[in-house]
Amino acid sequence: MTATLVIGLFVLLIFFGVPIAFVIGIISLLGISLIPTTPNMTVFMKMFNGLNSFVLLAIPLFILAANLMNSGMITKMLVEFCIALVGNIRGGLAHANILVSMIFAGVSGAAQADTAGVGKMLIPAMIDTGYDKETAVGVTAASSTIGVIIPPSIPMVVYAGLTSASVAALFISGMVPGILIGLLMMGIVAVKGRRLNFPVYERASRSELWARFKKSFPALLAPVIIVGGISTGWYTPTEAAAFASLYSMAICAFVYRTLQVRDMPGIFRETLKLSSLSLFALATASALGELLGYYKVSDYIMVFFTDYVSNKYVFLLMIIAFFLFIGTFMDSIPAMILFTPVLLPPAINLGVSSIHLGLITVITLAIGLVTPPYGLCLLIASSIANLSIERSLMGVLPYIVSLLAILLLIAMIPQIAFFVPEILNLM
Repeated sequence: MTATLVIGLFVLLIFFGVPIAFVIGIISLLGISLIPTTPNMTVFMKMFNGLNSFVLLAIPLFILAANLMNSGMITKMLVEFCIALVGNIRGGLAHANILVSMIFAGVSGAAQADTAGVGKMLIPAMIDTGYDKETAVGVTAASSTIGVIIPPSIPMVVYAGLTSASVAALFISGMVPGILIGLLMMGIVAVKGRRLNFPVYERASRSELWARFKKSFPALLAPVIIVGGISTGWYTPTEAAAFASLYSMAICAFVYRTLQVRDMPGIFRETLKLSSLSLFALATASALGELLGYYKVSDYIMVFFTDYVSNKYVFLLMIIAFFLFIGTFMDSIPAMILFTPVLLPPAINLGVSSIHLGLITVITLAIGLVTPPYGLCLLIASSIANLSIERSLMGVLPYIVSLLAILLLIAMIPQIAFFVPEILNLM
């Protein structure tokens, strides 16, 4: 009876549009209050303990780095360099859009920041130079999902905090899939470009390309330093996030001189707003974990997979299908917080490593950022272009195929992703 009441209230609150973090908190408090042997204070103790992790400090720091890059015009300089590099190819501006997302991903770890920062510049520019709105929105929204796959990645930090998996191994295992996704998206642009006659920029001269490279070099150096430092063990992911913030602040203030002291309160305020959404969801989900533990949900799921699923590849396909559905109405962090602790034991039992499960989970939920009705990256991009969600979805569909293709490839042949961390002795 109690479980039915809790599940019914959960569905009802989601239906009425209550933010998922508050839904989880309400359900946790109600469910635990109905357990006579467990005091209500358990909810707040679990919420506090859920955030008592040094790894999770990386979340606000990576968000701060992304906000500094956008406010300090680093993103604009990266865009200009990428246009000079690939603008002469058919569909060059779309290629540059994808390429800058891959570079931006090496610093921010947040897809939404990429969509907002790059989209505000490139979506209007693509429309003005002759691209249809669907293509402008589709390329921008889809390529921004690479931000949570190529290291650093905020969802990977959260996953590591939930499972005690190696953050460094997760980060480095995302490099090859992220690059493959970007290249496949560029391939789709190339095919569409020839068919639809996408516009072309004049080829940049060597001197102009060199000038753009020198100007953007400090920004291009950031991903190399961050990823290189994590992979070699020079610093932890949290220390890397702190360095990313300080480095972004330093080059914006002293190299490019695009950041003023008066800009900082707004940047910190925006960082706190975005960070609080993720961290509060993480806190409330820790309390929900206590409730799920009381009802032995993980035991029931373990029995289900033990009795009906004996092949790890079938298990992974089921996980992909499940998270594709969940991602349509829930953000990646709350989804991972709710379901990872439950799915990890049967995954380990079937021979799926925690790193493999984490990579599959992160990529699958990244697709949810461009699938309605949630699809936050798609919503941001469509609002910039003033385009309906229906038309935006048609524009992003070809690029979702590229995400799914690489996802299935990594699920079936994990060595494609793991050979780099294995070389670095991270696994």
